[in-house]
Amino acid sequence: MSAKAISEQTGKELLYKFICTTSAIQNRFKYARVTPDTDWARLLQDHPWLLSQNLVVKPDQLIKRRGKLGLVGVNLTLDGVKSWLKPRLGQEATGIVRAIRDYQGPLKEHEVTIFVRRGGPNYQEGLRVMGEVGKTTGIPIHVFGTETHMTAIVGMALGHRPIPNQPPTAAHTANFLLNASGSTSTPAPSRTASFSESRADEVAPAKKAKPAMPQGKSTTLFSRHTKAIVWGMQTRAVQGMLDFDYVCSRDEPSVAAMVYPFTGDHKQKFYWGHKEILIPVFKNMADAMRKHPEVDVLINFASLRSAYDSTMETMNYAQIRTIAIIAEGIPEALTRKLIKKADQKGVTIIGPATVGGIKPGCFKIGNTGGMLDNILASKLYRPGSVAYVSRSGGMSNELNNIISRTTDGVYEGVAIGGDRYPGSTFMDHVLRYQDTPGVKMIVVLGEIGGTEEYKICRGIKEGRLTKPIVCWCIGTCATMFSSEVQFGHAGACANQASETAVAKNQALKEAGVFVPRSFDELGEIIQSVYEDLVANGVIVPAQEVPPPTVPMDYSWARELGLIRKPASFMTSICDERGQELIYAGMPITEVFKEEMGIGGVLGLLWFQKRLPKYSCQFIEMCLMVTADHGPAVSGAHNTIICARAGKDLVSSLTSGLLTIGDRFGGALDAAAKMFSKAFDSGIIPMEFVNKMKKEGKLIMGIGHRVKSINNPDMRVQILKDYVRQHFPATPLLDYALEVEKITTSKKPNLILNVDGLIGVAFVDMLRNCGSFTREEADEYIDIGALNGIFVLGRSMGFIGHYLDQKRLKQGLYRHPWDDISYVLPEHMSM
Repeated sequence: MSAKAISEQTGKELLYKFICTTSAIQNRFKYARVTPDTDWARLLQDHPWLLSQNLVVKPDQLIKRRGKLGLVGVNLTLDGVKSWLKPRLGQEATGIVRAIRDYQGPLKEHEVTIFVRRGGPNYQEGLRVMGEVGKTTGIPIHVFGTETHMTAIVGMALGHRPIPNQPPTAAHTANFLLNASGSTSTPAPSRTASFSESRADEVAPAKKAKPAMPQGKSTTLFSRHTKAIVWGMQTRAVQGMLDFDYVCSRDEPSVAAMVYPFTGDHKQKFYWGHKEILIPVFKNMADAMRKHPEVDVLINFASLRSAYDSTMETMNYAQIRTIAIIAEGIPEALTRKLIKKADQKGVTIIGPATVGGIKPGCFKIGNTGGMLDNILASKLYRPGSVAYVSRSGGMSNELNNIISRTTDGVYEGVAIGGDRYPGSTFMDHVLRYQDTPGVKMIVVLGEIGGTEEYKICRGIKEGRLTKPIVCWCIGTCATMFSSEVQFGHAGACANQASETAVAKNQALKEAGVFVPRSFDELGEIIQSVYEDLVANGVIVPAQEVPPPTVPMDYSWARELGLIRKPASFMTSICDERGQELIYAGMPITEVFKEEMGIGGVLGLLWFQKRLPKYSCQFIEMCLMVTADHGPAVSGAHNTIICARAGKDLVSSLTSGLLTIGDRFGGALDAAAKMFSKAFDSGIIPMEFVNKMKKEGKLIMGIGHRVKSINNPDMRVQILKDYVRQHFPATPLLDYALEVEKITTSKKPNLILNVDGLIGVAFVDMLRNCGSFTREEADEYIDIGALNGIFVLGRSMGFIGHYLDQKRLKQGLYRHPWDDISYVLPEHMSM
């Protein structure tokens, strides 16, 4: 298994390169990468086998990633590949949408009807897209959101339930920003969105009952004043808790501090409504506890490797009464030790392997309840009358939705986690709810495995539990399998007949619990029990109070398409956001596979082109010949002086680079522009030389202080020979050499120097290599791209001089007096 996602092409390359095999296929693997911008003529030059072999074409999928398109073209010619790619290449679509579009023929032939039920962040957009696909393809697609029970679409598909006509789906989930309803009255009891008042005639628990919780454990875990410490740098979860606190109209944030042992003590910025606040982050638990004695809850986001140690440490502080352990995979032996110590200390543990819990209007653990739009849709910002306990964190979210739509809302909900040994059990929380006056009915969502639900049966028979309980154990389908079935949770496996979901549902029903016939009917049973309590006056729905609005985060609003903002920067050469770095559309793995070298990378980053091999080699030669020209030139001299003054590498390098200009090294652009203008205007070399002499201007790129026609610069000779041998055409170089003949006839050192040769040769390369239009080539000359060659090359030499001076341990430089001519005004001379 790969530890990091890689493309299929990369995976095959690695296998064939590093796995030793005698198989002939090892040397038969050929591939060509195609993008929307591929130059097919150039592709054929690089891969001539494309015309002679049968081809397979498919998306270069990431290994270890979902969304595999499953599309492939086999035994195609190159023209067939082009036809196959035309409707697909560059088209963005999700996997399911793409599959429906591509296979709409067989779907229509077999009269397939598709049912979709979706919730979660921005689910409306997903439903809208699916609905549009149904309209455009003619395939019947029925889409439903959270207003529909999650398994109701199964009954619809089987014809056991009518298909309702759904109103148009909203485009996004951002309608929570403003209170859309102008009414403050409470809807009908079956759909109320309010909280219940405590009544004096409420059924009291039996006097002779055993203690509800182990001695020392609190019945009330959370209140509007609960303060928590979060272990781990979980900024998104903390921001979600603060947003929940704000819509619940809490006076203060519920998160007092964070503990993160991998950084020093500091402050972390968060939002509290519209304003920003700072929450302290401590390196160790002791400091956090000492400075925040009001904290009584720890939310532990530590990994499975450190969750045990951090939890054990926390239980040494008497102020902590509740701990939520989010991590899954903690060894069962360690979990049992945690439970034993928690019982001794009177601490309630929620988890491990849990999303946490929530008490509407008061407190929520981490990511419980989902994003803010779901919090508001499920009326979790104020308490209702129904408390629930579940194993599954994901299903607790569905319970929030069901209860909010069928009752006056959730009073408290806890997901105890899916491990075999949860820190607290169903019965622990059901007994708490029994003893809590605000809870009028209880919902339990159990599952296959374990016998905890039987304790509820005993509690009812013994009179300890008197409030209405609705319960369903998930996993009844396990009886359809001939062998044991391990469901998603570690504890979701029946090891004996009594642990099956069917047996537990039957026992609960016989004990007097309200048990639906299937999960599909859970909402109906909850609504029926709730309406009976309203009719009997046990629950009196109160007036709804709209929550305060919370600003949407910029990133989420942008993702939903609600806002637009001009970018501060634009870039077209590099993208580091995906699975791998991309240079001008080319993944970095391809850069190395193609052995493009520095010249090829420079072509991608500077010119956004994949240059021919000879062009890449020429660029690298230019960098080599311009790398250094001794310590006496101004740039190297400045670098050496700075290095000897004790400056750092960057400062010394910058000092040298600042000397580059028309008089030193910066003549590449000027020479290219000057010679190009003369050549393009059609004047002959003699006229060009006479014109520059008449105007009193130097010909940039002509002349050298040391080298001459009798003492040629070998750098120029090397580059000139290479260009004449490999470039398809060299009109500007030929023109410059004719100019050199004229200038050297006047003075032998007026040769075409290395700056001039690189300048004119680069123009020939840009204009004649086939990768640029004439306008593109001229634009790169105008914006100063050629001087970059000298800057890049000479930087290597400057760095070499810096390192040389440091290695030689040279001291501060002071210029000798005898090398300075002191010329003072006459009236000031001695």
